Amino acid sequence: MIFLGLDIGTTSTAAILIDAAGATLAQAERPSELVSRHANWAEEDPALWWSNCCALVADLIKAAGISADRIAAVGVTGMVPAVILLDQEGAVLRPSMQQNDARATREIEAMQARFDAKRFFALTGGSINQQVVAPKLRWVERHEPDVFAKIATVFGSYDYIAYRLTGMRSIEHNWALESGLMDFASRKFAPELVAEAGISATALPPIHRSQEIIGSVTEAAAKATGLKAGTPVIAGCADHVVSAYVAGAARDGDLVLKFGGAGDILLSTAKPATDPRLFIDYHILPDHYFSNGCTAASGSLLNWIVRELAGGEVAKAKAAGLSIHAHLDRLAAEVPAGSEGVVLLPYFLGEKTPLHDPHARGTIVGLGLHHKLPHVWRAALEGVIFGFRNHVDVFHEMGLGVNRVFACDGGAASDLWLQIAADTLGVPVTRIDKHPGSCLGAAYVAGHGIGAFTELAGVSRYVAAGRVFRPDAARKAVYDNAYRNFREIYERLKTLYPRLDPAATETMKTGTAA
Repeated sequence: MIFLGLDIGTTSTAAILIDAAGATLAQAERPSELVSRHANWAEEDPALWWSNCCALVADLIKAAGISADRIAAVGVTGMVPAVILLDQEGAVLRPSMQQNDARATREIEAMQARFDAKRFFALTGGSINQQVVAPKLRWVERHEPDVFAKIATVFGSYDYIAYRLTGMRSIEHNWALESGLMDFASRKFAPELVAEAGISATALPPIHRSQEIIGSVTEAAAKATGLKAGTPVIAGCADHVVSAYVAGAARDGDLVLKFGGAGDILLSTAKPATDPRLFIDYHILPDHYFSNGCTAASGSLLNWIVRELAGGEVAKAKAAGLSIHAHLDRLAAEVPAGSEGVVLLPYFLGEKTPLHDPHARGTIVGLGLHHKLPHVWRAALEGVIFGFRNHVDVFHEMGLGVNRVFACDGGAASDLWLQIAADTLGVPVTRIDKHPGSCLGAAYVAGHGIGAFTELAGVSRYVAAGRVFRPDAARKAVYDNAYRNFREIYERLKTLYPRLDPAATETMKTGTAA
């Protein structure tokens, strides 16, 4: 049997075919685009995700040399909790509001004023922050009332693709949990939280666990994708959760650093461990959880530097036979640890955990005329890792131990970045070399959902651990000092950031700027 996994990522849509014997048969991806039209906005086009999926299925079937009827099940994963809005007929009403979209600052503050923080924490295990769905929906109500009036369904990115495949509207349980609309204890949407969003409870489809079969490929989807009609489709998986699962986070205290468009950090726990500064998710493994967090800009920050600042280096990278990212890594490796005093706060989309500050801004401190682009690049790599270290501090404050540390996803290909991680955290970091991404986990969980795999731990057959990056004591001392500066810079500026927010102007509030 063969299983298909689709991953609706921030920068690309990825797909994989695996068989039941532990082999990867084919992989492919197609680009997506994150659009930020105004400060704190992060949107994508769901129609592009679907067209990517249709094309990728054809790509994989051709590459693997198989017929579609050999694909036994489909799983979809994606960023969470992106917000997709459908009307009654199933048409998408507006671009997605991504999980790191932080435009709804006024609505967040209004909800914080209305809803008791302790009550919210007791219900959800989290806090009212930029990721919570209710303020985003209230933003739509205020600025796009015609759209709001037509909302018939609210769900996530991979829920949408599963809907396009099956015609069934459903919500995977980690989207439900991270949305801030679900009661963690009962696993049901809480009426008082749904009321905060201003929508009808009927707009939220039924909640399903990741491996549950929600339907099968329809005739229309079969025609669009090339899949066989009737192929089972599971509810799907949150990308950061399934990526950490694939990386091997199976024990209490296993920590995964996920270097994607956003940066995720997940700590596996045998019991639920909640803190208002963090998120909590259900593990793929039963009776396990992930206490976790997310830096809003990680790979997307590096892509911004490439796009806006590094144009002069593109030709040099090409001449050297390197990607632009690898070329800039090579240049930055010549810069000492600590970037010769340059500190970059990576809050280019506000910041999610543990700050929960949508007003925060990308900030570069310490620049002199002697500094060059490699200093900024290295400072960006260091800044993202300092954000990870902030999470580790919170884990320790919660009494949670960190044992093994794994690194995965696209950015983990950077030797420099992983060495910075090991030096900053002061622990060995193991790269997962053979890690196709979240799509692998979605495919494997789909196989488990139809009973083809009896053990969830069997996903380890498809991956392999790679190089171990060990900390250097001298560099750790440098980073300890730089990290203290990183934290202090934010503390000194956090009261200033709201005054810099263009959303304070009426033009940006209404979203009518050109």
